[in-house]
Amino acid sequence: MSNKDSNGGQSKRRNLANAIRALSMDAVQAANSGHPGAPMGMADIAEVLWNDFLQHNPNNPRWANRDRFVLSNGHGSMLLYSLLHLSGYEDFSIEQIRNFRQMGYRTAGHPEFEPGGPIETTTGPLGQGLSNAVGMAIAEKILAAEFNQPGHNVVDHKTWAFLGDGCLMEGIS
Repeated sequence: MSNKDSNGGQSKRRNLANAIRALSMDAVQAANSGHPGAPMGMADIAEVLWNDFLQHNPNNPRWANRDRFVLSNGHGSMLLYSLLHLSGYEDFSIEQIRNFRQMGYRTAGHPEFEPGGPIETTTGPLGQGLSNAVGMAIAEKILAAEFNQPGHNVVDHKTWAFLGDGCLMEGIS
């Protein structure tokens, strides 16, 4: 799917990035709690990553060869929830978005791993997600070296991580 309109412009990209921003602002405002800065500032790069580079399947969130995405600065969780919602992941419906940071909903203040779901790891303390992403990437390399054969790449995915400056200032990174 191309993100360019018939005139070669970037209107669809802009609209998707703005949808991420709007969903994030509205959810944080409705919850009267949360951090809108990361979703607002990262919306453009997130849209490009999710639509042009990241291998994922909303109908099969735990597809073995999916790319892994880790939002290290987990307090910006509405970025991830907006991406999941706009990409068609059923577990992240508009009802989930409207109930951001409410008990009983998947849209907690920090992303939380659930078996079978699309969130790769729980992130909370700054730097934790980056460390997890490095571990995932190392594991992918080890698995690829063990199982891939010439012309038969069984393990063929990447790990992507978004992080903020605070993640890099923590000792865990």
